[in-house]
Amino acid sequence: MTHFMNKQIALLVLLITLIMPAYAQNISQDKLNQKYALKEVVVLSRHNIRAPLSTSGSALSKATTKKWIDWSAKASELTLKGGVLETMMGQYFRKWSEAQGLFPIDYCPNSDDVNVYANSMQRTIATARYFTTGFFPTCDVHINHRFSPSKMDPVFFPRLTKVSDSFNEKAMKEINALGGEKGIAGLSKSLKPSYKLVEKVIDMKNSPLCKEDHVCELNDYNTPIKLNLGDEPRMSGSLVLGTQIADALILQYYEESNDDKADFGNKLTNKDWEEISKLKDVYGDVLFGTSTIAANVAHPLLVYMKDELQAANRKFSFLVGHDSNVSSVTSALGFEAYSLPNTIEKKTPIGCKLVFEKWEDKATKNVFVRVNMVYQTTDQLRKILPLSLNTPPAIYQMKISGLTANQEGLYSFKDVMERFNKAITAYEEIK
Repeated sequence: MTHFMNKQIALLVLLITLIMPAYAQNISQDKLNQKYALKEVVVLSRHNIRAPLSTSGSALSKATTKKWIDWSAKASELTLKGGVLETMMGQYFRKWSEAQGLFPIDYCPNSDDVNVYANSMQRTIATARYFTTGFFPTCDVHINHRFSPSKMDPVFFPRLTKVSDSFNEKAMKEINALGGEKGIAGLSKSLKPSYKLVEKVIDMKNSPLCKEDHVCELNDYNTPIKLNLGDEPRMSGSLVLGTQIADALILQYYEESNDDKADFGNKLTNKDWEEISKLKDVYGDVLFGTSTIAANVAHPLLVYMKDELQAANRKFSFLVGHDSNVSSVTSALGFEAYSLPNTIEKKTPIGCKLVFEKWEDKATKNVFVRVNMVYQTTDQLRKILPLSLNTPPAIYQMKISGLTANQEGLYSFKDVMERFNKAITAYEEIK
């Protein structure tokens, strides 16, 4: 009997442990709603699932003996599944914003209320349109983009607009610091387990790339960095090709629900997929995640986001770009290091949204900001699981280094604006 009771107690403790985080989050949100009113939301979104550059004759097709899946879209364009998932995310944001009192139920906004602005690429414009269709299904909401598809808008183009010897020296010092004593080459070499797993999954040793070009392994750890004026930061070496392959594999995993087709019959575990995704995370950190480079490439987007957060009549801004935009903005603003749960992409999952929420204290009228990363979990993406207020996407509260949050986890609006100003000034100080 004692043994049975001990097992029952242990089970009860386990259930309480699992339930408490969600319960605590609900209590926190309830307290937030009692004291504060939501006034505005500014979202920086990565586009949803796109087709990779895996067509016949491409570097990806030559790197493997396997056949990539047939995609529902042309290379680099948003897939049908990506559109469905983004519509579902838009529907969730509509329910959430209505529940928070930001919009009346079934409200159609005017151009002052809502601003939807996308980079001028097919996948970003399409993401904006699908999201808006889910958010305002009966309304004619204009999707702003500056050029005909597909061309990079300077606001979203993560290019270097200031380059000098002193800038390059400082940037390279920060990049090499990521690898410790061995620098960037050491960092690349530390990814050997990820490289080996990718080689195995795609059967690289028997590929045309190996037989014709004698590239049979991802073992070029040299990784020189190129910081050229008017171009985005670039590198060469195995981390580039490894990231391209990892990106295509991850997109295929999201798109294809059949596990054997998604991983070419390798029976990969979730841990394996995280190991593959590590290549993309490190690649993003190197090229866009150091503070000096981030302040340079994110500058126009930071200026735009700051203006949106200060717009008098704006209620909702939805800006659609790329993982490089999310990575550089979070770095330039000094967000603390994070690793997202329930996703194989730990930094900038496909379709993720960096959400800035403006809350007004009902009594004092003081304004505060909360920042969340909102994203569909790997299961929600692969299985197209419906989203609702009861079954929401993953929501991860982001922390800004050096700023102190109040007991509700909110930063003062003044402090956040000063952080934007600091990041913008850092660009202006580049010589």
